[in-house]
Order: sequence, then structure tokens, then C-alpha cells
Amino acid sequence: MKTHLEQTLFAHLLELRTTALRSIACIFVITLILIPFSNQIYDFIATPLIAKLPDGSNMIATEVASPFFAPFKLTLFCSVFFSMPFILFQIWSFIAPGLYKDEKKLVLPILVSSSLLFYLGVLFCYYSVFPILFSFFTSTAPSNVLIMTDINHYLNFILKLFFAFGLSFEIPIITILLVRSGYTTIKKLAANRPYIIIFAFFIGMLLTPPDVISQILLALPICLLFEIGLLLGRFFEK
Repeated sequence: MKTHLEQTLFAHLLELRTTALRSIACIFVITLILIPFSNQIYDFIATPLIAKLPDGSNMIATEVASPFFAPFKLTLFCSVFFSMPFILFQIWSFIAPGLYKDEKKLVLPILVSSSLLFYLGVLFCYYSVFPILFSFFTSTAPSNVLIMTDINHYLNFILKLFFAFGLSFEIPIITILLVRSGYTTIKKLAANRPYIIIFAFFIGMLLTPPDVISQILLALPICLLFEIGLLLGRFFEK
């Protein structure tokens, strides 16, 4: 006979499996919907670079399967990207029964706001950072060099930047959680501002490609978001 603890653990594992399967099913369905538009999605993502390329330059595929796999990889990323609200809701449904009432009031807004901030970070990267970055790269190329970027290398480059900016935009949430948990205070965080600035540029160096422009473009928003986190954290400080 199973003990009550074993039955409870088994029920939680079943619920966790159901949550995971629902999230995977959502990603799979969205992928099926987006696959017919894979090339158009890639064209849209490549627009910031194409717009800055000089006349006569274009993107190339240096591998046989790249024209298929690069758009498919991007489509899979977009499926996960668009599935995040549903995935976060599934996570919320799984952990909500074990939370206290005051914790429920805090967790749901954090899940929603963190999702929105990640989307905002990706949009900021696409519409603000990419034009500046690609304009700088293409303008500094030697006159006798024809710029022709491989589609796989470009995709890996932009996905890395998308994740870097998406995660960096979570800083206000992280600040609020640190203050709310009592791990630190607004006063201590403000006193360590010089170290935070150094840390922001270190993160910019770590998460972005090895060029100064993209590092600065990531470090500056991190510093600004830290200040926003300090302002919002005052409402959650115990």
C-alpha cells in the first residue's frame, strides 16, 4: 500500500507531467501554424541587416541544408516566444495551490510582468539596437570587402542578442524580488550603484558578441532598468 506522502508525490508528478505536455503541445501547434510562413518570418528578422547592406550585397547560405534549417530554427524560436503566456499560465496553475493568499497576489503579477518585460526587451533589440548595430558594422567595412552574411551565422547572432536583451529587461523584477524577500534593501542597492554599473558592462561583454557597440547598447539599458527597479522596489520593501 502506498503511503499518503507517496500518493501526494505521485499526484504532483502527474500534474507536472500534464503541465509539461500542455506546454509542449502549445509549442507544437504554433509551430505547425507558422511553418508555412518560415521564409517570410526569416525575411522579417533579416530586414534590419538587409536595409543596411550596400548595393550588390545580400545574405548567403554556405551549407546545403541552411535554406531550410535556418528558417525552421527561427520558426521554432518564435513558437516558444509566442507560447510563453500559455506556458507561464501553466506554471502558475501548477504552483498556485501550494501558495499562501498573499503569495498568490504577488506571483501572478510577477509572471505577467516578467513575460511582458521579456517581450519588450526583444522588441527594443529589434527596433532600436539592430539598426544602430548593423549600420555601424556595414559602414566600417573596408571599401574592397563585399559584405555577404551567412544566414545561419546571422540567426545565431540575433538569437543571442534577443535572449540577452530579453533577460536584461527582467532586472526590475529581480530587484523587486530581492527587496521583497528581505535579502537586501533599497538603501544597500543604491549604495552599490558603482558596482552595478561595472557589473552591467561585464554582463554586456558576456552576453553580446565581442564588439564594443553591442556591449554598450546592452549595458546602458541595464543601468536604466536598475534605477527603475529601485523606484518600484520602494513599494515592496518590507
